[in-house]
Amino acid sequence: MTRNVLIAGAGPGVSGSLARLYAAEGFGVGLLGAEAGVLATLGAEVEAAGGTAGTAVVDLTDDAATRAVVTRMGTHVGHYDVVHFNPSAYREKDPLALSPDELLADVRLGVGALLTLVQAARPFMGPGGRISVTGSMAADSPWFGAASLGVQKAGVQNLVRSIDATVKGDGIRAVSVTVRGMLAKEGAFTPDNVARALRAAVEQDESAWQTEIPYTG
Repeated sequence: MTRNVLIAGAGPGVSGSLARLYAAEGFGVGLLGAEAGVLATLGAEVEAAGGTAGTAVVDLTDDAATRAVVTRMGTHVGHYDVVHFNPSAYREKDPLALSPDELLADVRLGVGALLTLVQAARPFMGPGGRISVTGSMAADSPWFGAASLGVQKAGVQNLVRSIDATVKGDGIRAVSVTVRGMLAKEGAFTPDNVARALRAAVEQDESAWQTEIPYTG
């Protein structure tokens, strides 16, 4: 039986590396993203790496549209083994410039959309299913100049704990990987290396499950 991963917020960075990594293992890879061209390129890379790709352009802050896409893809493939949540909003405003509406809009993407994704994917997940999230050191070491990002990353890290507690009785587990470094083209924090950490996180021993794993390189 083909294993399937659904990646929300798919793009050329860490999520793209993660998609290719799963593809190399023969996974069917579902890609949800905002730009058709980016998804087309990534879909071709997934297939070149040995997987099968399904893509959908969707605004992840649109609850109804996202649920419809996740349900359609889940019905097509039959089940999801892994669901990965990647998006966040980067807005370069400090707390004196950031408006409440801007903060809420950013949290809607970086935190709220995880609820939509998990709730829609849950009917297609069974025991052994895994939910992973790209976290960031901004959760507890925020940069004031992009204040909403820290709020998003703290919020999504917290939400993962609640999701894990809710679904672990059904044999499904959730984990966030806190990337404690800046992404770079070389060294420990390349997208490929971070992707490997995310992949490893869903394979951790369930008897000693951690809902948050730091990646320090």
